[in-house]
Parts: sequence; structure tokens; C-alpha cells
Amino acid sequence: MTTQVEEVRLRLPHIELAAHLYGPEDGRPVIALHGWLDNAASFARLAPRLQGVRIVALDFAGHGHSDHRAPGSDYALWAYAHDVLTVAEQFGWQRFSLLGHSMGAITAVLLAGAMPERIERLALIDGLLPYTAEAEQAPSKLGEALRAKLALANKRKPVYSEMGRAVKARMKGVGAVSYEAAQLLAARGLMPVPGGYTWRTDARLTLPSPLRLSQAQALAFVQALACPVSLVLAEQGMLLAQPALRELLETLPFTIHRLPGGHHLHLDDEVGAQRVADCFNPFLGSP
Repeated sequence: MTTQVEEVRLRLPHIELAAHLYGPEDGRPVIALHGWLDNAASFARLAPRLQGVRIVALDFAGHGHSDHRAPGSDYALWAYAHDVLTVAEQFGWQRFSLLGHSMGAITAVLLAGAMPERIERLALIDGLLPYTAEAEQAPSKLGEALRAKLALANKRKPVYSEMGRAVKARMKGVGAVSYEAAQLLAARGLMPVPGGYTWRTDARLTLPSPLRLSQAQALAFVQALACPVSLVLAEQGMLLAQPALRELLETLPFTIHRLPGGHHLHLDDEVGAQRVADCFNPFLGSP
């Protein structure tokens, strides 16, 4: 499906982010948030099918064409939430909806739970809660993160002699994707280097988290949600593979859609994108 998309750069006070804009300028405001190691192209098939909305599909910091965070900074979920708020401020949006996939969905939940007065609706795709850790795990988790941070200087990104090799590698990455989906993500996520191509993503994105929320803390954000939530679950995705999460979903006042497909069902093919759009169109476009 072809559509008009506008490439923009957003100069925020603390960082410059890239984004794709879709839809009419007077459409209902939506900020779209992609998953870990993906980019704004994650919504290339879905966004054109969403009606009556103005979508700002971000490249998260460190991803795609957005700037990397400053030396010494990290990529905590709450830092992404601050970025999203700052983007909304730049567009003059006091109230807006969030469309999130995977890590983007998790970020959306944290932001909506923390600042319910700003978020109108949540449209989530196969993502809800961050990975958690309990108090007794904190020392080992911090030690793991510090060791990985020290070792990062000696690691090098892979270099692919041709783009097709990178596409095939992405197919097998986190949340395996179709060849067509990998092409879309790679076209935006690769950059030329001597010897071929490598990923634009900041290498620090692969570091383990030094601190994680506890299960109780993560659930508190879900329980603090005050807006309508529509959640798409992929039958072969990540959420339905977690029994505890399936039990939690039965207790939440969400509108839940179970659709065939994998974790990137909104991007893998045109059929999946249309199915997700059919779920979200009456939700995001309604008053």
C-alpha cells in the first residue's frame, strides 16, 4: 500500500529525533512508538490504513535516523517517556493517543500510567509490561550491566557486504520478521561503512538494564491507567507465550483482540496490517 509520508527531524531541547508523519494535519493526534532495535518503518504498513488521525511515528533515540544519547547517558524506558512528552509539547498536543508495539507499547503504558491527564487512548500491539526483577536480584543485575558496559568498548558491530545479508540477519533477530518486514526495517536502519553496511542503532541499546522495576511496580502502572486501552495480541507473539500475563489480561478492562501472526504482525504482511487497522480504526478515530 502506498501513501504520502513526510520525513521530519524534531529538534528537542535535549536531543534531535527523526520521525515519519502520516495523515491529515487536523487528524486526532497519535504518537507511534516502535519496538527495541526497530525504527519508524515499523508502522509503514499500518499507519496508512489508520483513518482520521495525525500520526507521528518516531525513531526512538539511538534508533533509525534519530540521534544517539550523549556519552554517559543510557536508554531507560522513562527516558523514552520523557522524549515522547517533549515531542507532544513541540506539536502543541496537550492530549494525545499512543500507538505502541513491543517496547513502544511498554513505554506507552508507563507514560499513560504516570501522566493520565495527557493520554487519551492506548493502542497496543503485543506489548504491555517491562521485564521485571525483584529486590534480591538487584545486585547481580547491576553487576551484569556494569561488566557489559566495560566490555562494550571492545565490541564491534557486524558489517554486511551487501544489504541483502543484513536483511536476512534481521529476519532472525529479536521478534523474527518476514523478509518484506526486514527489508523495510533495514532500509531505514542501515548505514554505509567501509566494506558494506552496518546498523545505525547505538551499540549501548544491547546492554542489559542496570535496574528493573519489580513486578508490583510494573503492575502499578497498568492499574493507574485511566484511558481506554485496545490491545492486539499476536497468536504466535510474545505475550501469549507467558502464562502469568495471560492470567493478568483476564482481570484488566482492556479491549483485547487475538489475531493470527507473529510479534510483528502489523508489519509482516499486508493482511496482518489490515487486521490490526480494523481493530484500531474505530478505536483511535472515535470521539
